[in-house]
Amino acid sequence: MGKAIQAFMKRPTTITGIVTALMFQIIFAVIWMTGYNGVTDRTDQLRIAVVNEDQQSGKQIAEGLVKNLPFAMSQQSSLDEAKTLLNERELQMIIYLPADFTQKASSPESKAAVQYFINESNPALIKSIMSTVANQVTAEINSQAVTAGVQAALSGANVPAEQAAAAASSLSERVEANIQSSNKVDGMNNQMVPMMLVLASYVGAMIMGMNLEQSAMALSASVGRWQRFGARSIINVAAAVFVSLVGASLLVAFGGQIEQGFLELWLFQFVVLVTFMFVSQMFLYIFGIAGMLFNIMLLSAQLVSSGAVVPRELMSDFFTGLGNALPATYAVEGGMNLLFGGPGIGSDVSVLLLIAAIACVISAAAVGIKRQAAQQLSGALANQN
Repeated sequence: MGKAIQAFMKRPTTITGIVTALMFQIIFAVIWMTGYNGVTDRTDQLRIAVVNEDQQSGKQIAEGLVKNLPFAMSQQSSLDEAKTLLNERELQMIIYLPADFTQKASSPESKAAVQYFINESNPALIKSIMSTVANQVTAEINSQAVTAGVQAALSGANVPAEQAAAAASSLSERVEANIQSSNKVDGMNNQMVPMMLVLASYVGAMIMGMNLEQSAMALSASVGRWQRFGARSIINVAAAVFVSLVGASLLVAFGGQIEQGFLELWLFQFVVLVTFMFVSQMFLYIFGIAGMLFNIMLLSAQLVSSGAVVPRELMSDFFTGLGNALPATYAVEGGMNLLFGGPGIGSDVSVLLLIAAIACVISAAAVGIKRQAAQQLSGALANQN
């Protein structure tokens, strides 16, 4: 057994395997602990819009909400415009005060409703935070409505304390919350699909790239550099067609939620896979097998900064900027639009194809530079002889 252990430890692949396992621990710990640090302290970066159509007490309430709520607050004049921004994830919630709010709040025979609009085509944390905010805002507005009602009952007359208490009692719970969710997500299994697609696609792409790199090294004596580069590129595209078809089909087979149709999902997943394949193999073209360390770092960074788990609005500026440059961000956004609903995916596809093209160009440049370096080395050796 001792000789067997020694034989294993003499192989470079054994050492590489141990180092890889170690680097996974180090990289994920560093990136995830720094990426998620302070997330709960940045809820003030979430964007909420107030739309008021009530020209009485609603104006004062809307101004108070914008001034006092600890979020990035704004007032919108049109509910339709606010809904468009919500659908595009430019807002996380809309607070809407209808035109008859004051009338219903002051009537003992009816209740006023504050309407809240939430887009569920977001990380699950958005819905949780916004639902809590809606309940707190409703309680505060209800308190204001009760106070205003009592003041109205007492104005202009000396009302005894018993009657004031009775007035306050009759005006209690005058306001209720009406939460309306758009692009609803059916269950936690569907909520996790965007992260699953990114994780499975990038891990599969980087492992495939590692194996293609080893195959290229084995064929280096019989196949030219550019032939190997061309063959790998064609294999990437062909494999992405098949793999994305299998992934989309399995999602449908297990009852996954798809709002935009199977064909759109398949084609989008194909673009995501092609991009991931060229990006992950770019590091292998530049650094060889050692490029896998960069892929491990990129995998962890993308899971943190893409918005698949935690809203990007809660990330630090560094990770927000990093996410803007990495393909997983656009894979997650486009995936949410296709699976749950949202704006079109044209911009996401365009960015993914641009990233894939840049990775392909850099990889080709690495092939050319290595060829020149090899020719210069051969020439130097020939001159020495």
